[in-house]
Amino acid sequence: MIKRALFLLLLTSAGLASAAQLTDMETRWLTAGSAVLGYAKQELKLPIDITVQPQARSTDVPLALGFQDGRCKLVLSMRGNPNAEDVLAGVSAEQQALMIEAMVAHEIGHCWRYAQGVWHVLPAGFEESAQPALEQAQALRLTRREEGFADLVALAWTQHRHPQQYAAVAAWMRQVRQPASAAGSHGTLAWLQLAPTGAAFNPAQPLFEQAAKLWRQGLLDDE
Repeated sequence: MIKRALFLLLLTSAGLASAAQLTDMETRWLTAGSAVLGYAKQELKLPIDITVQPQARSTDVPLALGFQDGRCKLVLSMRGNPNAEDVLAGVSAEQQALMIEAMVAHEIGHCWRYAQGVWHVLPAGFEESAQPALEQAQALRLTRREEGFADLVALAWTQHRHPQQYAAVAAWMRQVRQPASAAGSHGTLAWLQLAPTGAAFNPAQPLFEQAAKLWRQGLLDDE
C-alpha cells in the first residue's frame, strides 16, 4: 500500500482532489510504481508531475512520459482504453505489479536524462556518424537510444530492489521488445542483451551510472 504521505503527493501532482477520483486501474498502477516515484521525487528531486488523461485515444499507451515547461509529465492514459493492459498479457496476476514497477522505472530513466539536460545527446567520446541520415531515420535512432537507456534503468532498478525477480523482468522486457525491428524506435535488444543477468550491474555505482555504463557499450552497436 502506498504510504499516505506519498499517496497525497501523487494525487497533488496529478491535480486530483482525492483518491476517489482515481480509477481502480490507475490506483493499482500508481501503487505498483510508488517506490520508484518516491525515489524520483524525494531522493532525486526530479521535476515530475503526474497527469491522468480523462479519455484515452485508441493509439495511446497506458503509461508515457512527456516534457513541458521544464518538467517531466508522467501521463496515464487508461480511461476508456480497452487495450490499456495488453502489455501485461501473459503475465501472472502475482507478477503484474513487478512489471508495472519496471515500466515506471523506465519512464523515470527518461525524466532523469531530460533533467540532466542530455536528452538526445551522446555521451562524451561518441560522435554522430559522418554519413548523413534521412531525417526520419535519425529521429528513430535518437528515440531508440533513449529507449535503450531507459530499459537499462528499469533493469538496474529491478536488480537493486528485486534481485530474485530479475530474470522474470528481463525475460518479459525482451518479449515486449522482440516485435520491434532492430531499426525501430523501440528496438532495444542491443542493450537488453548486455544485461542477461543482474550481475551485469555494479551495485557500488549509482543507479543511473550502472545503466549508463552498459548504454555506452550498446551505442557501439547501434549504427
